[in-house]
Amino acid sequence: MSSAQAGSQAGSVERLPLRTKFFFGIGSAAETIALFALGSYSMLFYNQILGLNAGLAGLAVSASLLLDGLADPIVGSLSDRTRSRFGRRHGYMYFAPIPIALCIIAVFHPPKGASDLVLFFWFALSVSCLRISMTLFHTPHLAMGGELSRDYIERSKVLSWNNFFTWAGGALMSFFALHFVFKATPEYPRGLLNPEPYGPFSIGCAIAAMLILFASAWFTRDQIPRLPKAPENLPRFSPLEFLKDLGKALGNRNYLWLLIAFFFLSLMIGLRGGLNLYVNTFYWGLTSEQLKWFVIGSGAGYIAGFLFAARMHSRLDKRMNMMIWAVIYAVGPAIPMILGVLGVLRQDTPGLAPILIAFSCLGAAGASILSITVMSALADIADENELTHGLRQEGVLYSTRALAAKVDQAVGAALAGLALMLISFPEKAKPGMVDPGVLHNLAIVDGLVGAIPGLIAAVCYARYGITRERYEATKLALAARRGAS
Repeated sequence: MSSAQAGSQAGSVERLPLRTKFFFGIGSAAETIALFALGSYSMLFYNQILGLNAGLAGLAVSASLLLDGLADPIVGSLSDRTRSRFGRRHGYMYFAPIPIALCIIAVFHPPKGASDLVLFFWFALSVSCLRISMTLFHTPHLAMGGELSRDYIERSKVLSWNNFFTWAGGALMSFFALHFVFKATPEYPRGLLNPEPYGPFSIGCAIAAMLILFASAWFTRDQIPRLPKAPENLPRFSPLEFLKDLGKALGNRNYLWLLIAFFFLSLMIGLRGGLNLYVNTFYWGLTSEQLKWFVIGSGAGYIAGFLFAARMHSRLDKRMNMMIWAVIYAVGPAIPMILGVLGVLRQDTPGLAPILIAFSCLGAAGASILSITVMSALADIADENELTHGLRQEGVLYSTRALAAKVDQAVGAALAGLALMLISFPEKAKPGMVDPGVLHNLAIVDGLVGAIPGLIAAVCYARYGITRERYEATKLALAARRGAS
């Protein structure tokens, strides 16, 4: 192939079928169903319903994140080096759904009458098994998303579907849970504090996640022949080769800055995620019926990301997009808390729920566009590493990023539990009965303290160096190399 032909091939726009984008995307819906059920409900279940100490509950979540984080790059490297009739990714995606479903059920079915120590170990072990099982699906699945297209904008569109369904899985499950499962009763006006629905809720989550994961794997199998394959001369997975893979990934300066940025961003996510239901239930005094309508705010934000992220990437480099939307993601959700501390917003403020929903829309838009941008940038980095090392490392690149996120979310979850201890938040608390000073401190931690890591992340994103022109030059060089070989 001539240089001109290679340039033409490199510059062509690669369009993927809508069917492929859709079924790739829904895999992330199942991940969110599983981990949303875990992240949003399990800590409240163990702390406020079973009476497990908040510090121990936070430690259990943190331990699971650390163990799972160690599994992420191992699965990524193993996936990158796999040669089978299912390609590099699909074999893992076929295997994972059943273990995931069983683990979801186990999280919400601890032994009856168990002591705090037994509850802690059950929580930590079941959550760890769930996260590791999800890694077996999610890491190859996300790596496949980076491989589906080589076009700068088209890969952003692919990952927009992934990001949209990441929101949709959690949002629809949340709405269903709050509207149909955790309904208010005379005995439990705050339905989330009713212990009875948690068992059926976990079974429903398990079945939904399993079916969606199977569908994502099955209906993307037609892409296996056109996805990159592990080179024939590539050594099999081993501890030494794994360390070499990590070294190649971490040796990329742009990747390193994304990892550092995401480390701080995940600290913010972990802290706020652990406090979210506490803030809405106890600080703002919202009911389960009101909370279910937050799906409107998050939905509007994520739909905005789905519709406009790729268009923004065609106008501004991904680095500028990451900086802008990291700031919005950090500051947007903090504004209501600041207004609450200043006394501008209170539980009796007219239209409080719609106001909070509007700010949740702003935060969701920031999260959505930032996530799409970073995921698309990782695929660009995979091109750089292929040019440098002759090996596509989507599995390692996406998984090592997930490792950094989980390590930091573990710290964030532990900080959430520690913060609840430091401000003396009571166990088995009743809305309206918590000391105002405790609630004031809760708002300070969630609003002001929580925003700081996100702002640091925006500074780190500014160090990312792949421009559109640099990407196109890399793509042209890769096309010429493939043509020569």
